[in-house]
Amino acid sequence: MNFWEIVDAELEYRGMSRKTLSDLAEFNLSNVGKGIKLGITPSAETAVKIAQVLNVTVEYLVTGKNSNGANMEDDELPLLHKYNKVVKSLESISPKTRSAIIKMIMEIGKIQ
Repeated sequence: MNFWEIVDAELEYRGMSRKTLSDLAEFNLSNVGKGIKLGITPSAETAVKIAQVLNVTVEYLVTGKNSNGANMEDDELPLLHKYNKVVKSLESISPKTRSAIIKMIMEIGKIQ
């Protein structure tokens, strides 16, 4: 995942919009679209502001991992944040249905 994909995953996890982030971090909202389209990261100053608003490290936004020694795969934390709502919604489903959904997802993953 690149910088802006990780930012988007964090925004979804926190229920925050890109507009709110751009207002709080004081950068132009159009920079997000440009960054995604061109695959570029923002200036160091903007990256620091974004990290502060999201309460994460710049390292995490750039690499997808922190230097805190956690034993996670490089992309696991951003993915956990990205699919947090889906995982939480599984808790509201009956155990039997949840088990069937998880089994189906695992089988589909084997196909690809």
